Formats: sequence, structure tokens, C-alpha cells
Amino acid sequence: MFKVSMGKRATLYFCLFTMLVFSFLSACNDKESAEAGPVVSSPSISILAPLHFPQQPSKEIMAEIEKLTGVKLDIRWVPEGVYTDKMNTALTTNSLGKVTFVKFSDYNLVKNAIRSDAFWEIGPYLQEFSNLKQLNPAILKQTSVDSKIYGLYTERPSSRQGVIIRKDWLDNLHLSNPQTLDELYEVMRQFTYNDPDQNGKQDTFGLVDRNDLVYGVFKTLSSYFGTPNNWKLENHQFVPEFVTAEYMNTMNFMKKLYDEKIINQDFALTSKEVQRDKFINGIAGVFIGSMTDVKRLSIEAQNLNPKAELTLINRIEGPEGYKVWSIPNYNGLYLFSKKAIATEDELLEVLEFFDRTMDKDVANIMMYGFEGRHYKLEGGKIILPEETSELRVQEVNPLYSLMIADISNKNIMEVAQKEQLTSLADQLSKDNESFLVDDPTVSLSSSTYDEKNVELSTIIVDATYNYILGNITAEGFQKEVEKWRASGGDQIIKEYGEAELGIEK
Repeated sequence: MFKVSMGKRATLYFCLFTMLVFSFLSACNDKESAEAGPVVSSPSISILAPLHFPQQPSKEIMAEIEKLTGVKLDIRWVPEGVYTDKMNTALTTNSLGKVTFVKFSDYNLVKNAIRSDAFWEIGPYLQEFSNLKQLNPAILKQTSVDSKIYGLYTERPSSRQGVIIRKDWLDNLHLSNPQTLDELYEVMRQFTYNDPDQNGKQDTFGLVDRNDLVYGVFKTLSSYFGTPNNWKLENHQFVPEFVTAEYMNTMNFMKKLYDEKIINQDFALTSKEVQRDKFINGIAGVFIGSMTDVKRLSIEAQNLNPKAELTLINRIEGPEGYKVWSIPNYNGLYLFSKKAIATEDELLEVLEFFDRTMDKDVANIMMYGFEGRHYKLEGGKIILPEETSELRVQEVNPLYSLMIADISNKNIMEVAQKEQLTSLADQLSKDNESFLVDDPTVSLSSSTYDEKNVELSTIIVDATYNYILGNITAEGFQKEVEKWRASGGDQIIKEYGEAELGIEK
């Protein structure tokens, strides 16, 4: 008979007991896991979004947004200056993430892809969400393609365009804020030749521009001259802006600035980042563009030169009084890829995220950051102190491009006190509403425009730059206009005319 000693027997009993306890605990854990159900991982959402600031938003804020919304965000932040190229590349290579931002100015580039079923139609789903169902129907209509809704819009005023100018340079030269085109020219001329920074050198110029005829200097300046906003409607006939006398006057003004070296000589090749750097480094004294850039430009300029002081002007009187171009009340759309979002349930998850970002807790973090670090709260209203401005610019403001319908979102808390320059930019943007120049084709459709606009606009853009740079004459510019007409421009004019009259094709 096999015998086990008392010592070995005790060890055996202990091992058996341990195994029984482990089996019991494992069974309990399995039961608890079964009752709790399977572990559900957070959905992951890949987003292509523009970055309008030098750095990405704070990791702490992003982590808090992920925590509150219950999603894992995979955001590819692309600098605004190269965003169109990156977006187009992703579109043409069919490598889009789940969500892609499309700028208002690029929307026509993707309409053919929309009509080819590359993106989800989201209109039928909006009523399922407490915030998305309250989106402005008028703006949704502006964004529609063939009367269908495909995108969630980011909101903006009709026009934030104006002049950002070095106030300390004006003071040094005993100049007042320019109020007319002639006065604006004189200020820029003196900023070039009269040593506005008082360093004893001729190392400045008046105006800095970049290679963008829309969001750079040209379009805002042209609206001061009275140029139509893309198109002019006369007796049911659409006239393109570049055949008008006002457009030619704008080109002549820009040519004068170029010939007299009042503008950076490489403006036709200059990126937005380089344009900003020239301004904040005190190389140029006038920046024409979005007035809401002023606070960030001021912070960066004062970091380099504490004496730098900026101010804003939105009213520059031209031959027809005050004019400024406008866009519809959205500056872009988030579209949803059918390839990356395979099912309706997955689409609903993504829409749920955007709906959640409009709730009070998430929306206010995206807009203002963390209480105590980025802002103060007094009497239920937001206080934005000057001393935390730089933190907000660095950590919070890059998130603005991710916010849906932020201007009309009632869940965003009211600001009782803003920094002076931010408040002035908001005030002057509101004042712009009184002299807007609208695009009469916004609600109209032209299939030829959608198909050929990239090719046709290149003809006019190149001709405009070449005229300003002196490479072609007025006659040469007119030949390019005729080329535009023959290549499809006349057909666009015809189609817009038919659409305005309600003629079915």
C-alpha cells in the first residue's frame, strides 16, 4: 500500500484546498462577468481637421473631452495653409478617415464625390439627437447638395474681414487710423519708407500678403473698391467679378503696391505661416484678413517686442462707400465617409459624439478651457482675463475648428468680460453686417461650375497674379478671361441664369 507521511499529507491537503478556493473564486468572477455583460470598448473616431494655430490643443483638454463623450479621438490636425492639398489628396486616394472637414471655399471640390455616394447623407438622422435637431434650417439649406444634407457646419459671422494694423507705428509717425483707400495707401507707404519702428533703418514694408486671393489681402481689398462678391446679377444675367472695372481697379492698386515695394515682393508664393511671421516680427505693419486673428498676433508680437501694439479697422471707404464681402454663415462642414463608416449604427455613434460636443459641459470646455486655469466664473458668466490670454490661445483656441454651430449654441455660457482686442474684433465683425456684399449664386447650382471650377479658377488666379506682377498687360488679362469663357465659363453663366429663373434643364 502506498503511504503518505503526515507532513506530505498536510501539504497535499493544503494544495487541494487552495485549488478548491481558486476554482470557487474563478467561478464567482465568471458569474459576475457574465452578469455584467461583455466589456465594451470606446468607439474610435478618426477626424481630419484644420489647425489654425501653431500648436495642437492641450492634451489635458482632449483627454477630458474623450472622458466626457466616451470616445477615443484620432484627430489628424493639418495646418490651415496646406489643408486643402491634404484634404484633396485623401479624397482622391480614397483614404479619408471617418470624418473630414471641408472648408467653405473648397466645398465645390467635393460635390462630385458627394454625388458619387462617397459620403453619408445625414439629414434623415438629425432629428434623433437633442442638439443636432436644433441646427439652423437656413444654414443647413445653404450647405445642401441637391436638397440633401451631408454635413455638420461650423458657424461663423457673415464677415470678420478687416485691417489689423500696428498702432505703435501709427503713433510713431503721428498718423491716425486710415479711413479711406487713399489714407490706407498713405499709411502703408509711410510704413515702408519713414522708419515706423524708429530703428534708423529702412527695413520694413507696409503690407504683408500671402498666396491666397480669397482669404489673403485681395478679396477684402477688392470689396473696398466695390467689386462684386464672385458674381454680379444684372437683369437676370450673371457677370463674373473679374470682368468688372472694380476688379481691375483692385489689381491696379495691388500692382502699385508691388511696383513701389510697399508689399512683400514674394507675396504670390508666401504661405500663411510666413505672412504671420513677417507681421509679428515687425517686418510689416498692416495685415488684412480675419479680425479675430488679432489677439493671437498681438500676443506673439509682444513676446518678441513688448512695445508692439495692434488695433483694428473694419470701415475703409471706397468709391461706393463701405463694402465688405461675405460668406454664408458657415465656414466649413464635417462630412462622413461611407468607406470608413461601414454601417448605419457606426454613423449614429459618430453623430452622437458631435451631438454630445454641443452639451453644456463639453461645449464650454471646448470654448473656454478649464475654470481656474483658462477663465473665471462670476455670477454664472465667463470672465476671460488678459493674463490667461496666451494660455487660451495655446491650449484652447485650436479646438474652435472642431465645434459645431458654436455661435447659436445656447449651451455655451455667456461671456461677461473679454480681452480688449477680442471684444473689439467681435464688435467690428457685427458692424460689418451693415454693409455686406453677398454672393448671389450661393443658393444656385451649376453642374459645369461643380465640374470645372478648379480648372477655370486657376486661369483667373494665375492671370490676376501675372497682371499684378507685370508679366501680362490688361490686354493679356482679357485674353485669359476669354480663355475662361471658352473653357466653360460662358456655360456657367448660362446655367446660373437658368437656375435663377427656375428653368428646369
